[in-house]
Amino acid sequence: MTENAFSSPCTPPCLVRPGARTWRCAPPPAEVRDFHAVLPGHSPTPLAELPSLAAELRVGRVFVKDESSRLGLPAFKVLGASWAVHRVLAERAASGEEPGPVTLVTATDGNHGRAVARTARLLGQRAHVFVPQGVHPRAVAAIAAERATVTEVAGAYDETVRLAAEAAAARPDAVLVQDTAWAGYERIPGWIVEGYSTLCAEIDEQLTEGGHVAGPDLVAVPVGVGSLAQAVVTHYRSRPSGRAPALLSVEPEAAACVLESLGLGEPVSVSTGETTMAGLNCGTPSSIAWPFLRDGLDAAVAVTDLDSAVAADDLAALGVSSGPCGAASLAGVRVVLTGADGEERRTALGLDASSVVVLLSTEGPAANPQATEQHRTRGK
Repeated sequence: MTENAFSSPCTPPCLVRPGARTWRCAPPPAEVRDFHAVLPGHSPTPLAELPSLAAELRVGRVFVKDESSRLGLPAFKVLGASWAVHRVLAERAASGEEPGPVTLVTATDGNHGRAVARTARLLGQRAHVFVPQGVHPRAVAAIAAERATVTEVAGAYDETVRLAAEAAAARPDAVLVQDTAWAGYERIPGWIVEGYSTLCAEIDEQLTEGGHVAGPDLVAVPVGVGSLAQAVVTHYRSRPSGRAPALLSVEPEAAACVLESLGLGEPVSVSTGETTMAGLNCGTPSSIAWPFLRDGLDAAVAVTDLDSAVAADDLAALGVSSGPCGAASLAGVRVVLTGADGEERRTALGLDASSVVVLLSTEGPAANPQATEQHRTRGK
């Protein structure tokens, strides 16, 4: 798709291109779901229906995929980390490498690093996690509590990723398990994306169990580097026939690298600012995610911290515990469907009063202590 396929920007920034629903790709491997199904403590996370949001958004039904507790952690990230580490260790065993423990190295804004550290601990491996400036001390402590070595970096996320990659390359017993890709480093991030496919498969099954077999009409997904969005695009664009839903990416205005890249038609890096949506505070799209986002996303929007805070409050009142990153999905859909030019975008995305909307709430409040404290300080 080209830049011309988008409508003109709105406020907050938003781009729409409905032609993306015709694009198709290969499906994720089926064995990922089977792998997660046998992990200790595994169960599908809830898909909550919220009729009051459907009335507000003037659609038929709204569901929220609640990832506030996934395999004992407050975010979805462990799906990707567990599958990728499984593949790494299986490959090392098959190649005849030394069977001793390896050090799993990663950079994180919080959730991915803790997921890698938890996986390493459960499997008897070591973990070394790099965290950028601005990650809350309690989030850092949660990673350390998984028996990981933690290195705090006085820089932004992209710089932290670079330092983690250098540290992994310097040790023969270390493997970088990063959830963003770049030229020359793509296999392991690809496995992480595959791991996220379980979340989408669960949504299909849960909708069917709830009497809606046709699938969603719109799926909204929070975006950092774009790996989860890549998994969502892969899932819904790999079906050879049937109705394809519209797919919406949501980012913080302070770190809208995917929105900026889509508008320019090529991947670019942006300078990130401060945001309570810490897990989305990323300045560069993943290299393997970019082609899927470029060709498979119908719309992209950037939202403010206040937008996500209000959405988190509203979800909490409806019984869904969501952190600012997870609540960004609701904030983004509100902008797209009810903001300026909302009727035009609603029509372009093929939505009406009978449409089914799925919001991915990717984390609970425990995943982002800093945002929770700021929220309390405001007296809400």
